[in-house]
Amino acid sequence: MSSYQGVIVSDPWLQSQFTQVELRTLKSKFINVRTQHGRVTLGDLPPVFSKLKAFTEMFNEDEIKTVLGESNSDMGEEIDFEGFLRAYLNLQTHAIEKSGGTKSSFLKATTTTFHHAINESEKASYVAHINNYLAEDKFLKDFLPIDPATDALFDLAKNGVLLCKLINVAVPGTIDERAINTKKVLNPWERNENHTLCLNSAKAIGCTVVNIGTQDLAEGRIQVLADLNLKKTPQLVELVDDSQDVEELLSLAPEKVLLKWMNFHLKKVGYEKQVTNFSTDLKDGEAYAYLLNALAPEHSTPSTLDTSDPTERANMVLQQAEKLECKRFLTPKDIVEGSPNLNLAFVAQIFHNRNGLSTESKNMSYAEMMTDDVETSREERCFRLWINSLGISTYVNNLFEDVRNGWVMLEVLDKLFPGTVNWKQANKPPIKMPFKKVENCNQVINIGKDLNFSLVNVAGNDVVAGNKKLIVAFLWQLMRFSMLQLLKNLRSYSHGKEITDADILNWANNKVKKSGRTTQMESFKDKSLSNGVFFLELLTAVEPRVVDWNLVTKGETDEDKKSNATYIISVARKIGCSIFLLPEDVIEVNQKMILTLTASIMYFCLQQQGEGPDDIDLASEVSRLSVDGSVSDAAPSPQAED
Repeated sequence: MSSYQGVIVSDPWLQSQFTQVELRTLKSKFINVRTQHGRVTLGDLPPVFSKLKAFTEMFNEDEIKTVLGESNSDMGEEIDFEGFLRAYLNLQTHAIEKSGGTKSSFLKATTTTFHHAINESEKASYVAHINNYLAEDKFLKDFLPIDPATDALFDLAKNGVLLCKLINVAVPGTIDERAINTKKVLNPWERNENHTLCLNSAKAIGCTVVNIGTQDLAEGRIQVLADLNLKKTPQLVELVDDSQDVEELLSLAPEKVLLKWMNFHLKKVGYEKQVTNFSTDLKDGEAYAYLLNALAPEHSTPSTLDTSDPTERANMVLQQAEKLECKRFLTPKDIVEGSPNLNLAFVAQIFHNRNGLSTESKNMSYAEMMTDDVETSREERCFRLWINSLGISTYVNNLFEDVRNGWVMLEVLDKLFPGTVNWKQANKPPIKMPFKKVENCNQVINIGKDLNFSLVNVAGNDVVAGNKKLIVAFLWQLMRFSMLQLLKNLRSYSHGKEITDADILNWANNKVKKSGRTTQMESFKDKSLSNGVFFLELLTAVEPRVVDWNLVTKGETDEDKKSNATYIISVARKIGCSIFLLPEDVIEVNQKMILTLTASIMYFCLQQQGEGPDDIDLASEVSRLSVDGSVSDAAPSPQAED
């Protein structure tokens, strides 16, 4: 197994100015420019640097051009990667001067980190959560319990293992823990792999990791809100009166569902106020007292409401909640001070332990009828997570409901293809008039037709009506088109040729063949792919050290296939692939998901190596394809490496 090399710079001082994460990001930007123009000049840098988070609010393109021109009058001069880095540092120096601070203060101003923004109460809560759920973990038990009074939490989080483990606490099985680097001492690249695995897996469970902040790294939030939907808790239909209200309930964010649930019970016991947030409305503790009285009258006492001291009332509330087996992750002070994150977690915990809802609701049968078939449900999950990973302003909670007004689709199109949406003709939610929704959806369909999507006899009304089949078909074409455009942008030396599914198939087969391995795939629906061996060989060809073949099976039984498939997904995320498929998609050879997996691995590989000698000339490769797109070379049946 070959040793892994990070981004190495020949100048030690220059190397010391950047972390490996920063170097890999900047190297990717450099390669993108080189693949588009054939070379990189100083004149290419202003539009690149102006979009970097560190500079976007401080300089426009003209200002960056001026700064770079001060140190070099020839903006057409070709530069290498080290020249690219020096230009970055030059601009960073001007940014520091402009902000009137040091490099440290500049970085704090342009970067949101877990350490800087979190308050002590929340830190203590997260520590308690970790100490409770991970106390018996084989790797972490030597480091637990964490002392909340120290910075041990942040020190432990540095190697990425803790964050990966927390994701599996939130949604068990998301990460195959065999893919986590868990040596006692990790080198910078192994730590970076863990962080990459963590972030890509976080996106795969619904965390927002664009402009990442504390709310995104605290995966416990996903855990406490996991069951706040009709599929997991159909009893929630008791909160609404008719089928139309059920549809509205489907589109609510989990936090909103939780508030609706809370107010439903508060109204029944005579609490006259509406709770609209998890902060100021809960500070006096009265809403909690009424809620617990409604849910657990056997544990309630009049003294909880009789006391005039909010701190004393909050303490009594926590004591009552403990009788419902709610673990104490917050203090009376947190309630009185209105900590929104901790109150949200506390209310969610009460919901999980005793929701007080009935299975006798008249809408129960309607909720049960809404259950999708397995394939539709998996596709809904994939597209929902993909959309949320793009960082648009609207967070999608229920795909088929949230896209019906057209606004989310327009946001996605604008994110992927800037300038395609006419925002003057778009109607922003909330939209009460149905024809306004149709206008949005008509624009979506028209843009799709401009992109040559297959949309025969499809109109905006179909989306507004919630036609699941058509919505999934449109989103698949959108995801696939976006994916192919990314690959095309990396392959400018193929004379601007459009990338096809066949090109991706050929690239994967050739990559495996050149590595000296034997498996091949005939198509993206080749049933032999179900054992997972081909993708493990492909990942090994891309990054030789990333697959531990001692953990790979031949994939002959269902259990072995599941083991390989789970490992494939985590290894792909570990090297940097942002993918949203499930192990079942590999085992069942879901053609769409197999294509996205292969394309994602291809994109990562080409992005890392640029126009290296191992790349395939797509123009020549196409000549090897038969008319129906199959590979002309025979594809031997896969076998696992011993």
